[in-house]
Amino acid sequence: MQLEPKVLENRFVRLEPLALGHREDLRDACDADLRTWIELYPYSMAAEHFDPTWARIMADVEAGRTIAHALVVDGRGRGMSSYLNVDPANSAVEIGGTYYAPDLRGGPANPAAKRLLLGHAFDSGARRVQFKVDALNARSRAAVLKLGAVQEGILRQERVTWTGRIRDTVYFSILADEWPAVRDRLDARLAALG
Repeated sequence: MQLEPKVLENRFVRLEPLALGHREDLRDACDADLRTWIELYPYSMAAEHFDPTWARIMADVEAGRTIAHALVVDGRGRGMSSYLNVDPANSAVEIGGTYYAPDLRGGPANPAAKRLLLGHAFDSGARRVQFKVDALNARSRAAVLKLGAVQEGILRQERVTWTGRIRDTVYFSILADEWPAVRDRLDARLAALG
């Protein structure tokens, strides 16, 4: 697997490698939904938590542990999604660290972005793409299943969130031999959106 950072784009969204120029747009998007950061994320990017979390993400990008993308819609950074735990030796990668401004949820942004990220991963030689979702996050769990991922199981008490809540984490995956069917369903879904 040779997964490299690059701009990915379709008619709904543009994913750009995360850079300093995205910082303030992303800060605004993150501050638009403080409740979600408190209730569902293992870390926070809202308010006073933005700067230290941004620094950690950029350090992970610099070290090659993460390939982070800004989600750009209508010329503005409105969220982000990343390749995490990039494992070339095992041809495996995780898509995560995903956050979208509230007004983008439920529309084409997520399936369009995931179509780009999944396509790039599998075109780059991935054998397995995984997703990890907080068990309490019903909206994200449903969205990952709607993409065509298979739920593999729940790791109980897998991590402690930044608020101190102990989180159960649901694991999902899509395998390379499943990707053509998943891709075709995603393409049909996006075509129906206009």
